[in-house]
Amino acid sequence: MTPLSPLPAIMTEPVVRAALLEDLGRAGDLTTDAIVPADHRSATVLAARQAGVVAGLDLAATAFRLIDPAIAVTVLRPDGAAVAPGDVVARVEGPSRGILTAERTALNLLSRLSGIATATAAVATAIRGHRATVVCTRKTTPGLRAVEKYAVRAGGGGNHRFGLDDAVLIKDNHVAIAGGIRSAVERARAGVGHLVKIEVEVDTLDQLREALDIGVDAVLLDNMGPETLARAVAMVGGRAITEASGRVTPQTAPAIAATGVDLISIGWLTHSAPILDIGLDHVG
Repeated sequence: MTPLSPLPAIMTEPVVRAALLEDLGRAGDLTTDAIVPADHRSATVLAARQAGVVAGLDLAATAFRLIDPAIAVTVLRPDGAAVAPGDVVARVEGPSRGILTAERTALNLLSRLSGIATATAAVATAIRGHRATVVCTRKTTPGLRAVEKYAVRAGGGGNHRFGLDDAVLIKDNHVAIAGGIRSAVERARAGVGHLVKIEVEVDTLDQLREALDIGVDAVLLDNMGPETLARAVAMVGGRAITEASGRVTPQTAPAIAATGVDLISIGWLTHSAPILDIGLDHVG
């Protein structure tokens, strides 16, 4: 597995800052400021309540730092690490007011991203031994795409397009408006630069044959069963990248991967994965 590179702070800090501002509202943390003395200090830990894979520790640490730079976060289980219930992910120590004020934002981001990493890892584990890589889609939470796609990488997956400007992906509505696959591909080639790859979504083997005849970089094999997928991979014969998509689960993924496809794309990794329950526990 390629080592996981953290996202630059300039990309993640605006996400954390916006979440904190949403939580602080117009008057700050009324509860904590009224109850907790300004000079009180705490030692706490971020601990896993469930088994899974960690992602988002940089964002959690940023939440604490933005509220109070005096808070120290020591990571014990880095992003991409597997955890069991009770495992301490990080220590958080410093002024109590700042820790309590940042707690929910830090946990929201950490739990959300760890949930995505955990879901990705489940599929990646299920298809281990096959050539296929599990990848995400553009079905992400608005404003969180970069960090959610990072979480997919933390779980052992890869990324599809980050946006509409990454590559050309010709889907069924494009084909319908263009009047066919050939016309759509020809228009795309005429409208983009020589470094831009072109992928075409196909639902049938006849459409696949048409896409291969005109020549494309990748084919999205949409909602095909394993038998049809295997025939499609054989038709492609290495002339294009093959991507399977549609209703993929950890249970169905092995049969899909066994067809020889290069990629398995899954939207629910980023739009519906449950959180990984991580809590902040006071230890001193």
